Amino acid sequence: MARGVWADPASGFVVARAAWRLRRRGWWWRPPFLPLPDRAYWHFRMVTATGETASRPSWSMVVDAARWARRQARRQ
Repeated sequence: MARGVWADPASGFVVARAAWRLRRRGWWWRPPFLPLPDRAYWHFRMVTATGETASRPSWSMVVDAARWARRQARRQ
């Protein structure tokens, strides 16, 4: 992911905004005290996106999904 941000910083901002929307509620109360998504939710999202249980998305998949989410948010 860092390589993708380094190559295209503008996409990094789009991905960071999308990641912020996926954060677990009350993340500041539980270790590791980082705004990470809930594991079960993240697992569900990966299975629905790729069809596999143990897959890691490519940088282009992450950027495409973040841009799609941004377009959807604008339509509401």
